[in-house]
Amino acid sequence: MAATPSSVTPVEAQPQLGLRERKKLKTRIAIRSATHRLIAEQGYDATTIEQIAEAAEVSPSTVFRYFATKEDIVLTDEYDPVMEAELRNRPADEPPLESLRFIMTEALTAFLATEEEELRRRTRLMVEVPAIRARMSETMSDTAKILAQVLADRRGRSADDLEVRVFIAAVLGALREVTLYWGEHDQKGDLIAMINRAMDTLEGGLTL
Repeated sequence: MAATPSSVTPVEAQPQLGLRERKKLKTRIAIRSATHRLIAEQGYDATTIEQIAEAAEVSPSTVFRYFATKEDIVLTDEYDPVMEAELRNRPADEPPLESLRFIMTEALTAFLATEEEELRRRTRLMVEVPAIRARMSETMSDTAKILAQVLADRRGRSADDLEVRVFIAAVLGALREVTLYWGEHDQKGDLIAMINRAMDTLEGGLTL
């Protein structure tokens, strides 16, 4: 299948949305944009939900309806549906690790092309704010469930199979560590190349 072009945003890449879904998506994006702007101006701890709501022109209850915590506003994006669709369209006989390598590098390429500054802000906050770093592991479980279901469907297995869960956890854990490593090293280096190095390590094992 054709890769998602790097110039296409995750919003544009999603299936056709109805009016209600488009409004919800715009609200989520507005809340995230307001949050990043406020954090850049006054810092993470000083930014409150009330301030975010006012800047996004919504009520605090609306913010909480879309995001359970302030950390989720920073961490949540629109790429899960895109990755799910990409994964479902990979060749059925392709090794699972290669399928996941493909969709992760494609999604990251798109993110860097269209929202690089947001990615850099998010990564800095992951490194600097313990609450965000802790929440990241929790939010990744949602992505893990989505991807595990797709791979399980492909192999005629249950998404709750131990091997499926361990495999997905290993891949997403590698993605998490690469992201933190990049952030801890002043966001220097080719992030896509680091992802590929991590996938190579999972595939071939650690050599010393």
